[in-house]
Amino acid sequence: MNGADRRELAERAYSSGFEYEKRYHGCAQCVIAALQDVLELRDEAGDAVFKAATSLEGGVGCEGDGHCGAYSGAVMIFGHVLGRERDDLADPAGTRRRTNALAQTLHGRFIERYGTVICQGIHRNLFGRPYYLRDSTELDKFREAGAHVDQCTAVVGRAARWAVEILGEAGELR
Repeated sequence: MNGADRRELAERAYSSGFEYEKRYHGCAQCVIAALQDVLELRDEAGDAVFKAATSLEGGVGCEGDGHCGAYSGAVMIFGHVLGRERDDLADPAGTRRRTNALAQTLHGRFIERYGTVICQGIHRNLFGRPYYLRDSTELDKFREAGAHVDQCTAVVGRAARWAVEILGEAGELR
């Protein structure tokens, strides 16, 4: 895949992730859905990855003190695309190292942009303060601050874009 095609794919991933988060919420699943769409990963295995990400939103279970769901979803796709197979647990080919390198690159991009991969830290970066999403009053304030208009939507979009870029840079796009 040439550079122009990769850039177009990355922008489609951004747009898809942004729109999924805006409409449906659930940052991890929205990144995964966007990447499933643009990378054509919709199948039984891909849908199992999507389902497994259900509780990863809002810093895992909406607690906020875990890693960003958008980050988690992108890392899950790296594992889905390249990860170690159950029947190859010994990993003589070093699959874990290659997949970890992709996650490390994504981590670096999150740190550069947001200063953290932790949900509450990203909230602080975006909104000036963290929100505790399990509290309905806090959740209302989070929404009123534009979380699903242009804030978390952009985080999801960027995570999807970065995942495509990183896979492309690693030569892993078909």
